[in-house]
Amino acid sequence: MSRVYNFSAGPSMLPLEVLETAAREMTDYNGSGMSVMEMSHRSKAYESIINEAFANLRQVLNVPENYKILFMQGGASTQFAAVPLNLMNKNKKADYIVSGQFSGKAFKEAQKYGDVKEIASSKDKNFSYIPKITREDIRPDADYVHICFNNTIYGTHFDYIPDTGDIPLVADMSSCILSEPIDVSKFGVIYAGAQKNMAPAGVTVVIIREDLLGNARPDTPVMLDYKAIADNDSMYNTPPCYSIYVLGLVCKWLQNLGGVKAMNEINKRKAAVLYNYLDNSKLFKPTAEKEVRSIMNVCFVTGNEEMDADVCKKAAGAGLVSIKGHRSVGGMRASIYNAMPEAGVDALVEFLKKYEEEHI
Repeated sequence: MSRVYNFSAGPSMLPLEVLETAAREMTDYNGSGMSVMEMSHRSKAYESIINEAFANLRQVLNVPENYKILFMQGGASTQFAAVPLNLMNKNKKADYIVSGQFSGKAFKEAQKYGDVKEIASSKDKNFSYIPKITREDIRPDADYVHICFNNTIYGTHFDYIPDTGDIPLVADMSSCILSEPIDVSKFGVIYAGAQKNMAPAGVTVVIIREDLLGNARPDTPVMLDYKAIADNDSMYNTPPCYSIYVLGLVCKWLQNLGGVKAMNEINKRKAAVLYNYLDNSKLFKPTAEKEVRSIMNVCFVTGNEEMDADVCKKAAGAGLVSIKGHRSVGGMRASIYNAMPEAGVDALVEFLKKYEEEHI
């Protein structure tokens, strides 16, 4: 069977070049006589792999020297607890902007640990827009402000970086990291699950400004203590070795493309092709407001649930898999992460055009 175009929101496509490299090295990595899956994380061979992954990720994201990169586990959802445990430690207050399901879950989890306030939400319009805030909306004694930069389920993306002054800004970037240039210095913490743009599920990346380390609550589990992970070079225990190895390969692939800036230009072209079709379609309608549309997750509907299901079924038969929308919202969702080639988006548009012609 030939490879399909996989529009899954995660785990998602990996670059074919990366998969082919991993396949070649599967049973014998670099003459070691073993797979990366088998080798000790304390070995010289693996030490080289993880250090290269750190260096490559720092380079492609232009991470400043005063930030630590951590490789953790448990997905972004575990960070919903780790963030307040590490940062909500001065005034026991934190402010959250709720722009979708995952920021809502993060808000709910953080409430277990202190005075957590929802300072803005787009729930009133089914999360189809990004709430705007100013510094005046933020409590001056909040320990941090939390946002989800790209909303996978609803197809929206922050079109601005909130001005939080001296209060650290924390961002979940799981579904947009590596897709666009980001000024890391504007954030106190960035975290992201790997399974969308970086690697297979397993590793979670945390990028944290060094002055925010070392303030975890006394009852913080050691595996969620950012300083403990940083002090042990992300190897307090056995790390997700293979996911980190693939992350390093993905960063090399990005470097060969010209880096995140070049990747962003490709991503904008892909999104424009799909949105331009949807905006002019008589059958399909995008659900996110135009100015905040995600270029990673394109959500759209026909307005008829049975027809939506038929579109998804027939698309899969045409080798365009996993375009079904999240179970909480329905419709369709095409996740066009970095690894999705432009040809995949072109194929999806051609399929949708043909479907529309047959049903209008």
